[in-house]
Amino acid sequence: MTHLNVGDVAPGFSGLDSNGNKIELSDFKGSKVVLYFYPKDDTPGCTAEACSFRDNYSQLLDAGVVILGVSPDSVKRHAKFIQKYDLPFPLIADEQKEIINLYGVWGLKKFMGKEYDGVYRETFIIGQDGRIESIIEKVKTKESAEQVLASIK
Repeated sequence: MTHLNVGDVAPGFSGLDSNGNKIELSDFKGSKVVLYFYPKDDTPGCTAEACSFRDNYSQLLDAGVVILGVSPDSVKRHAKFIQKYDLPFPLIADEQKEIINLYGVWGLKKFMGKEYDGVYRETFIIGQDGRIESIIEKVKTKESAEQVLASIK
């Protein structure tokens, strides 16, 4: 499994958004990118995290960041999630876990005494130069936007 650190060049990637459009990290060259990974659309924690970004979207835009969410859900599931919660940013479908593995956010998790493989909830802040400026490993779902804003100031 890949382990990325602050200062590393962010791995380039390509994936499909909720409209089936191809999105690449290189599309945002010269912008600060908040790349957040989450386990599953329309679950309580993932919804709280997405809504935190939605509710603070204008502040995030004012701070000069682009928000991109990634999960192993399908394009169709992302489209429903975006519509249901009126999310103003793209979600990238990574059903084959290519981006997830590039960023090292797949592995053994524990929940209610059970162990299973899944996506770690982590956020990477990628600078305009394409390098990782910050990694938020202990994401507070309801405060994820505030964590990002605090990290970029």
